[in-house]
Amino acid sequence: MSDAIINRRDLDFQLFEVLDTEALTAHPRFAEHSRETFTAVLDTAQAIASEKFAPHNRNADENEPHLVDGKVRLTPEVAVALEAFVQAGFLAASYDFAEGGMQLPAVVSQAAMSIFASANMSTTVYPLLSMGNASVIHRYGSAEQKKTYWEPLMAGRFFGTMALTEPQAGSGLADLKTSATPNPDGSYAIRGNKIFISAGDHALSDNIVHLVLARIEGAPPGVKGISLFIVPKFRVQADGSLGARNDVALTGLIHKMGCRGATSTMLAFGENGACRGELVGEPHKGLRYMFHMMNQIRIGTGIGAVMLGYRGYQASLAYAKERLQGRAPTSKNPAEPPLPIIEHGDVRRMLLAQKAYVEGGYALCLYCAQLVDTQTTGADETARREAGMLLELLTPITKSWPSQWCLEGNSLAIQVHGGYGYTRDYPVEQYYRDNRLNAIHEGTHGIQALDLLGRKAFMHNGAASQLLARAIQHTLEQADEADNAAELQEFTTALGAALMDMASTLQTLGAALAKEPERTLANASVFLEVCGHTVIAWMWLRQALAARRGLATHTSTDNAAEQAFYQGKLSTCRWFYRWELPKTRAWHALLRSLDDTALAMPDGGF
Repeated sequence: MSDAIINRRDLDFQLFEVLDTEALTAHPRFAEHSRETFTAVLDTAQAIASEKFAPHNRNADENEPHLVDGKVRLTPEVAVALEAFVQAGFLAASYDFAEGGMQLPAVVSQAAMSIFASANMSTTVYPLLSMGNASVIHRYGSAEQKKTYWEPLMAGRFFGTMALTEPQAGSGLADLKTSATPNPDGSYAIRGNKIFISAGDHALSDNIVHLVLARIEGAPPGVKGISLFIVPKFRVQADGSLGARNDVALTGLIHKMGCRGATSTMLAFGENGACRGELVGEPHKGLRYMFHMMNQIRIGTGIGAVMLGYRGYQASLAYAKERLQGRAPTSKNPAEPPLPIIEHGDVRRMLLAQKAYVEGGYALCLYCAQLVDTQTTGADETARREAGMLLELLTPITKSWPSQWCLEGNSLAIQVHGGYGYTRDYPVEQYYRDNRLNAIHEGTHGIQALDLLGRKAFMHNGAASQLLARAIQHTLEQADEADNAAELQEFTTALGAALMDMASTLQTLGAALAKEPERTLANASVFLEVCGHTVIAWMWLRQALAARRGLATHTSTDNAAEQAFYQGKLSTCRWFYRWELPKTRAWHALLRSLDDTALAMPDGGF
């Protein structure tokens, strides 16, 4: 199977050597699983991704969804791929056996999804959103709603979306205007317009279940007055059969620079006064319910960004090994044959940067996925609660850091290809276009930064930030106690200093937020950068520790490939600590200075 889809050696390393995912099988929920069953799931995902998802990735990019007689048409291979995905049971992978699921740990399920995302991000959008939609209904829906909607969603008969954004409000959900008026039968009349709704219309399933944010008449203003509704494309009868078309209209397709194979839609609800929706849970709690889905999707967005960066890295690495150009700086003989460009120092720098970004980002995404498991399988209530708190803190970083830095990896992949990189003869330009969307999807970089600095960093009186610091300190102690600890001292010293810098910056910003919130939050994006780089440095130290253990068991000459793999991890860790982590010093200085240059700029000066 093609390594262009996934580097399975790295995935196995992350799961079984860094995260020790096999240890989850000691918990009763996962007792029927083993490393062999986890591997079999990943093998199946890789086979389907290679055979059904990857082949139409370019075709779907070049042949976007379009309308024929008012109906959306997609390249036919999308439906074939999704049918294989559904039949293999991936939609319900994390649910209980009793519910028809595989009862897989979230970390294994997310690892499988990363393989599909790597093969074809556009086609993966459809099940990704459907799984998030189903998760909300499963957790907050009534028994009847679960039977009517969740069961068909898990069977792949229905697909799902989330409908948040409105043309006039954008990311400002407090300003949404979609209304919900009670009907005598207990349903609600929904009326409003939504935009940028991914997978909002297609013919891939019998029905599409929209989760729609709207205001019930008389609701409080702002986000406190938002409720959540199930609004199907087709009404569902009491016996589960489809009834009349609901008053949900496709008003247009949006054509994006990337992920072109996934429909992006404008939808009108209730133009004819006949759109019926069902309230999920209690009134005015819709945003809290929807965030259950959004936080899952945000981790999925981070994974998607990582995998697109990974594809660019693998493509540029293969190209650098084959492309002959130039000679060594010491060569003065034009008759000498040109070198593969991987021999040139600057190309090696760009490849190493890509590797650092994507493998560091992958480690973070899978770590967060395992925190989801710890929330339910932790040894005690404290462990479960702390896992949830740490996950909440890390989610904005996990969504945004890969979306920025793995995109930078895609930019470097184009640069490695030279002039060919921005032609459509090579795939790296598509990977860049596809990945550029992730910095905006599911809350922009700036919104994630405001969430991190304005809420998460100081929630519970700073308990979450203190918990993260303790987790990092624990890894530093492990490194100090490891065999050959001196070889890791460069990393532990640098990360320890970064941790002290973080504590000092948090102290400064915590006091400033209370006095000058606008000035402090103006630099929130820099705070996200510094937190992201520090966390990724932590992820690289964890990988370095696992690599040292691996080297200790692969010392003979017949394991040269394994030795090279582990040495590659250590070299990449060194690169991140020498080239990337030092950037945080300048960022810390800016943050502590409470620089107001952006705010002080007069409007007329732009």
